[in-house]
Amino acid sequence: MLNVENKVVIITGASSGIGEATAKLLAKNGAKVVLGARRIDRLETIVKEIHAEGGIAEYQALDVTQRSQLAAIVQFAQDKFGRVDVIFNNAGVMPLSLMKDLKVEEWDKMIDVNINGVLNGIAAVLPIMEAQGGGQIINNASIAAHMVGPTSAVYSATKHAVWAISDGLRQESKNIRVTIISPGVTETELGSDITDVASQGFLQELRKTALSSDAIAHAVLYAVSQPDDVDVNEIVVRPTASAY
Repeated sequence: MLNVENKVVIITGASSGIGEATAKLLAKNGAKVVLGARRIDRLETIVKEIHAEGGIAEYQALDVTQRSQLAAIVQFAQDKFGRVDVIFNNAGVMPLSLMKDLKVEEWDKMIDVNINGVLNGIAAVLPIMEAQGGGQIINNASIAAHMVGPTSAVYSATKHAVWAISDGLRQESKNIRVTIISPGVTETELGSDITDVASQGFLQELRKTALSSDAIAHAVLYAVSQPDDVDVNEIVVRPTASAY
């Protein structure tokens, strides 16, 4: 596909769901993908599957809350392929709960992964992309960046922060493309860490009309495939049958 072949793309949270689907789709279209996540066994399996289809892929252990590990995977990609064209800051967590339940450790986890993880990814690639004279930073937000509901106050706040960070970076950047992907309800492992029973039931109900991870992967492919002077700033993808 236009402007995808041979691009070096780093994907965080790549061991399942949207990250996995995006890695496979971009590799199928000629990108050189570098997968990062905490589950090494899953990354190894996915990379083997990409290789079996003739794609180019590497992987490295990654905890996005650790700035040094983001720097390491970016250096790994640069050493392996000579440059970094795209980073897809995809890793995220969503332990929904009511504010009154005071699940403060879960609040901290969302802030660490959803906000600081994105900032760490940006900090790792920005100097390289500036030196190259170009690149693309894609941040996975959520429909929750645009709306708030019961149990989603902190999660929505983290995703609105991703939206704000992305748009500020876009305005500052002359050569670097910045894209926000805001998925609606999608069938992924996101939310598997919910400890609140009512929130688990609510999410199960919403996912009766969920998108597949492939739908979001195609949105990422579309954004990456545009000419370098075309910056797709935001894509909101919802299930047709869903109000959310």
